[in-house]
Amino acid sequence: MRKFISTGLLLLLITKVYCQINIADSTAQVISYWDKNEKQTYSISNKKIKIQGNDTISRDFTKYEVDITILDSTENGYLINWFYRDYIVDTDNELIRKLSSIIEDINVKIKTDILGTSVEVVNWEEIRGFIIKGTSMLKDELKDIPNIDKVLTQIENMYNSKQAIEASAINEILQFHYFHGLKYKLWEDYSYDNKLANMFGGEPFDAKVSFWLDEINYDDNNAVYGMHQSVDTMQLTNETFNYLTKMAETMKIPAPKREDFPFLHNETRIASRIHGSGWPLYSIQTKEVTAENVTQIDECIIDLK
Repeated sequence: MRKFISTGLLLLLITKVYCQINIADSTAQVISYWDKNEKQTYSISNKKIKIQGNDTISRDFTKYEVDITILDSTENGYLINWFYRDYIVDTDNELIRKLSSIIEDINVKIKTDILGTSVEVVNWEEIRGFIIKGTSMLKDELKDIPNIDKVLTQIENMYNSKQAIEASAINEILQFHYFHGLKYKLWEDYSYDNKLANMFGGEPFDAKVSFWLDEINYDDNNAVYGMHQSVDTMQLTNETFNYLTKMAETMKIPAPKREDFPFLHNETRIASRIHGSGWPLYSIQTKEVTAENVTQIDECIIDLK
């Protein structure tokens, strides 16, 4: 749903924002017009649903708030802090509940260019230490669960380097900044071939991406942008099979058979309403991974409070 912006942000519009939406040629560009010490609070919800045939076989829901503060604003870009707090978790999965507890009150500092793109994590070593401290506690607390140490080690690997964190641990931040920097013409489709980070550690995945400007709201000075992305099916299937085979060897359980392994399809969609100042008002990302009659749906909603 659309949110009203704060008074401070409204005053900022008067002098800065109309250069981003051009009535004459129906174009819009997402640029960050943010001041030092400016702050906005967002509600973020993540929902994971697994469907087999017509039946929902699992559902996990997490909601939390993030305070986003502009720590510094220069002619070259921004230094921004994301502070995560107030987690609400609805799941039967004990591990997910425990993991949410260890990332409560974490700070993620990022650096972007002046347009709000090129996201770089600055305090990755601090984040790594924060996570490892939490997972070490969980390894002891959950030691009676079979193979829990191996599962937690896999989670630690997502945070063991700057590149790993940027590739797989800041998805909502990348979603937040996804449309920044480019200039779009209303209802015109743009497309390109992309390389996506491989969460299994191998070569990047090939992906096809299309994006567009779906709506311009001149009166409220915001616009709606859309994106669709599909990952190469064969590459995804092969990498997933290889990863599960290695995991089976580590856990000393039967490995999957290649001839029985289904093809995987991975599609992502993003729709964002973004204000002329560069602050998203609302954004929803939906990722669907399908294998035969099983579909995993991950949904992330970012909502300005």
